[in-house]
Amino acid sequence: MKKVISFAMVLMASFSTLTIYAQKKDIVDIAIGSEAHTTLVAAVKDADLVTVLKGDGPFTVFAPVNDAFGKLPAGTVDNLLKAENKATLAKILTYHVVAGNWDSKAPAEKIKAGNGTAELATVSGGKLWASMKGNKIVLKDEMGKWATITIKNVYQSNGVIHVIDHVIMPK
Repeated sequence: MKKVISFAMVLMASFSTLTIYAQKKDIVDIAIGSEAHTTLVAAVKDADLVTVLKGDGPFTVFAPVNDAFGKLPAGTVDNLLKAENKATLAKILTYHVVAGNWDSKAPAEKIKAGNGTAELATVSGGKLWASMKGNKIVLKDEMGKWATITIKNVYQSNGVIHVIDHVIMPK
């Protein structure tokens, strides 16, 4: 029994240390350290958004994983990473950002108050609609496509990240 309690205490201390360490890093630092977000990081760098996302914030970022970019039509990512498409890429990426610190409780409360749907204004000037699908928050983009928040509330020094399974697109 003592071993189990000791192990639990060590485990709790480890998670506390990781949480404190993560909160000292900003959104960009955490994304750079994530193997699941290499495409997103490359896109943020190409769009010259690193400095912006390292700013004070707070920001809420809906971060698509590499597989989400793979679900886009063939050639889309390569085309967006071309220098002549930098403005379009920046618009798509900032569409994934909402000003403020929106942990999962905030949209859930707004969804409840909105009778099942919450409208979120993105940094790009677009809109997202959040709703519940079972116990998960889902986002509908301006193109009518859906993304599910698969990992929520990854707190950073300048905001919060929610991992999503699809790239969301503005009009």
